[in-house]
Amino acid sequence: MLGSPKNLRTHIGLFGRRNVGKSSLLNALVSTPVSLVSAEPGTTTDPVEKPMELLPIGPVLFIDTAGIDDYGALGELRVGRTRQVLDRVDIGVVVSVGGEWGPFERDLVAELQRRQVPVVAVLAQVDAVPADPQLLTDLHAQGLNPVAVSALHHHGLHELRLALQTAAGQELAERPLLADLVPPGKVCVLVVPVDKEAPKGRLILPQAQAARDLLDHGAIGLVVQDRELPLALAALREPPALVVTDSQAFGTVAQMVPPEVPLTSFSIVFARFEGDLPAMAKGALALDRLQPGDAVLLAEQCTHHPNDDDIARVKIPRWLDQKVGGPLRYEYLRGHQFPDDIGPYKVILHCGNCTGNRRELLARQRAAARQGVALTNFGVAIAHLKGILDRALAPFPQALQAVQQARQEQA
Repeated sequence: MLGSPKNLRTHIGLFGRRNVGKSSLLNALVSTPVSLVSAEPGTTTDPVEKPMELLPIGPVLFIDTAGIDDYGALGELRVGRTRQVLDRVDIGVVVSVGGEWGPFERDLVAELQRRQVPVVAVLAQVDAVPADPQLLTDLHAQGLNPVAVSALHHHGLHELRLALQTAAGQELAERPLLADLVPPGKVCVLVVPVDKEAPKGRLILPQAQAARDLLDHGAIGLVVQDRELPLALAALREPPALVVTDSQAFGTVAQMVPPEVPLTSFSIVFARFEGDLPAMAKGALALDRLQPGDAVLLAEQCTHHPNDDDIARVKIPRWLDQKVGGPLRYEYLRGHQFPDDIGPYKVILHCGNCTGNRRELLARQRAAARQGVALTNFGVAIAHLKGILDRALAPFPQALQAVQQARQEQA
């Protein structure tokens, strides 16, 4: 792993009208031409991402977006891509020119604030259009940390970094991955099957992040394949504090691990890290209500090439069809695609989101809740299909309580 993964980076989105200087601002901030700059409006089409270290915030991901005031058929597509970015930013930078701050900018700020996203206001191109002092005062009063910037002369960039640091303050609280489940000095066994989906010579991202989290917090990580698990457990002087397995091996591993040893999966660990695990736990119960022919959406953040034994396109559909007693209708989405209308689906199964970020997954969960569609996670769903959901959720009492309460309400 050559850098911090996206899900550990603070996402900073640049928004505004066409040709206000968003791309020039990004290029100046990162000191390299990552975004194409032109006097022609609409130069930026798809969002441009640039990971970097922004001290003292740390690892960030800048996202330069198309002008949100674009028009025409192509313009509507660009605006649609930009609005998708609103769901995943931790900080919104609203860029305008000099003294231009009208209903468009105010509506954009209101949309970000509705999503509880901290906002920084930037008055750009002040070398050509000086910032209005009264506007700066008004924006300060609104808590928007306004900064006057000239990307051409690199004026105001230090002040902008300070404003971003202030806005990031509420976003930097560390969320536990495994640290609260495995005390320092205790053993956590990571069960990592080496199958067709495992990249040669590497661990997949959730496995690597779990191992690093254990190292960072003084715990002992023992990495084994599923066939080696009995030998590993027998070699330990005391039972491990936790066993974390690939969800696909749940059935096999659950038989090997003594009932008194906590057991869960990488996917479930990431469901808590990235989203609302209790809601996903309740969502898994919707699998019991599926009927042949129902529509199921499987959403993955990463864009790996599916193989002939792919978890989302082969294994989960096979297990679901067996449970339902007939074929379901499956649709697949990847990356940042997510439909506005999800009403036609009976249930949505989402990946662990290890290459996404928490805000985007929570936005998808809220959208599903508003439209009355159950959303669950691959690992949670597999645990339910294998009959070990309660055991897999036992390390997470809130999630276990939520699913037990849901069962009582349905009884």
